[in-house]
Amino acid sequence: MNATPTAVALSLVSAAAYASAAVAQSRLAGRTEPGARGLKLLGRGAWWWSVALNAGGALLHVAALEYGPLTLVQPLGALTLVAAVPLGARAAGRRVTPIEWRGTILTLLGLGALLMTAGGTAPHETLSLPEALAVGAGTMAVVAGLSRPGARPGLRHAAASGITSGVASALTQTLTVSVTGHTGPLLSRRVVVVALLVSAFAMGGLLLSQTAYQGGLGAPLAVVTLANPVAAAAIGLALLGERLQGGTAGLVLALLGTAAAVRGVILLSRAQTGPPVGVERTVATAGPGHGAGTPSRVVTGSRGPSDRPALRPEPVRAPAGGP
Repeated sequence: MNATPTAVALSLVSAAAYASAAVAQSRLAGRTEPGARGLKLLGRGAWWWSVALNAGGALLHVAALEYGPLTLVQPLGALTLVAAVPLGARAAGRRVTPIEWRGTILTLLGLGALLMTAGGTAPHETLSLPEALAVGAGTMAVVAGLSRPGARPGLRHAAASGITSGVASALTQTLTVSVTGHTGPLLSRRVVVVALLVSAFAMGGLLLSQTAYQGGLGAPLAVVTLANPVAAAAIGLALLGERLQGGTAGLVLALLGTAAAVRGVILLSRAQTGPPVGVERTVATAGPGHGAGTPSRVVTGSRGPSDRPALRPEPVRAPAGGP
């Protein structure tokens, strides 16, 4: 079996699953109170549906890592954002806009250039136990820094989610190669530690992305999409001996592809930035029949031809017996 087409095919289906999960998480975040966290999400069917989609995407991703290196598999994760374009548009009841098509085309062209320079052989190198522990400690330090209170928490949580997911992928490749390659005991200390780190970072990435999507889908998903392959590729190139093909020409092509993909992702994030579908907001109004500051519910409906939210005021009925 040819390793490269198999890795690409598995990565494509994985990206579709992750995109569906991202749309589901975004819709759930739009219906969740800002203070709702942790156990409150466990009682919602939509949360478990997104978890199932993420789990399916993760399993396909693990299978892809068995056939392809990180520098090949991880850039294909950007297709999650590309797949989220039609899915998000369908959920919003609108058509894909021209700027979204341009972003999609640029992203696909950039990915094509990156795939031409990525190594196509199945991975054989793995992280040692000290390397895995060092990577885990460094990742936790970075995530702690990004999770501190401050400006733009959604984008910082998205960056933390992308980094943890990318590191989890790198550790997953070590785990997969170690188990399937029979290079040592099945339940060695390294295998157990790496498995625990993978579980922790995978769940952490899922929870961080759920928090990030409370500010909308587009920009946070774009940051996750960019941070994920950067973190994984850095580990692959620095610690796993992976190399780009083509020498200097390959490096130039990879840089051009990266620039095109980044530009495409930026266009997609700008096009998708907006309030989540179905979000209800409470605002203060003062008009006939309402006292100053009387709450009135505004329901965000589907987007109209101008791609602006269609808002319709829905007055709050006063209780019987007077205001």
